[in-house]
Amino acid sequence: MQRSRIAVTGASGLIGKALVHSLRADGHEVVRLVRRPPSAGDEVEWDPQRQHVDVAGLVGCEAVVHLAGAGVGDHRWTDAYRKEIRDSRVLGTAAIAEAVASLDVPPRVLVSGSAVGYYGDTGDRPVDESAPPGDGFLPQVCVEWEEAAAAAQEAGVRTAFARTGLVVARQGGAWGRMFPLFKAGLGGRLGSGRQYWSFIALHDEVAALRHILDTESLSGPVNLTAPEPVTNREATAAMGRVLRRPTPFAVPQPVLRAALGDLASDVLSSQRALPARLLESGFSFAFPRIDEAIRAAVR
Repeated sequence: MQRSRIAVTGASGLIGKALVHSLRADGHEVVRLVRRPPSAGDEVEWDPQRQHVDVAGLVGCEAVVHLAGAGVGDHRWTDAYRKEIRDSRVLGTAAIAEAVASLDVPPRVLVSGSAVGYYGDTGDRPVDESAPPGDGFLPQVCVEWEEAAAAAQEAGVRTAFARTGLVVARQGGAWGRMFPLFKAGLGGRLGSGRQYWSFIALHDEVAALRHILDTESLSGPVNLTAPEPVTNREATAAMGRVLRRPTPFAVPQPVLRAALGDLASDVLSSQRALPARLLESGFSFAFPRIDEAIRAAVR
């Protein structure tokens, strides 16, 4: 993509911050959507709960990347927090899509966040973007999340859904919380350890988002996961190898359920998602294997 004006929601999060840095390093003008009165020239106000966007701030944008949403692992899943998880995604996406559709000259592309949670628990069965949604809370949220972008699609904006896996990074996310434990020698498998984790290095996550922005043939769901998912047991062993720490501990399922409540179901579920559409479109992973992804995060 030539130097462009690009709007990003969730710009203060793990992925958003890295994406903004990457885009600006290549000379793009980035507009950050913030949920407060703007305090800098590159900020535009929006309120996902009220489904309000300062549309004037999107004028001239070639692309919008929508990454905002309440963290799935940030709190126990009370009824109130389940509502926050859903509303932050569904209402926020609807607001962005409707704002994009209302512009006299809409952006060429909207890349909207989603997750491999769409597929539910797939056991050891590989799934790509052609697979149907699974059952349960997170798959239903993902379905509604993606459907909420309908206004942009109906306005003719190329719309892609970035179904992201577990991002391997030290700075945040689920993996960021694991690094201190493993460095202290307290890391270990979760439950049986046989559940598949579809991971992606932060570097590859950002590169894949930019690849979607640049690739006109990509719309609809796109799995942002490395091509070789690993089991939790294999991820645990890789963390031990790279950090040179023992991984003797195992957290039994009953303990996880007592500590995490309904969130334990997400930690223990298995998703073996494959990035079929990324690979078909010519994307090349810099860190396709788990050891490489962990080393990249350490560096």
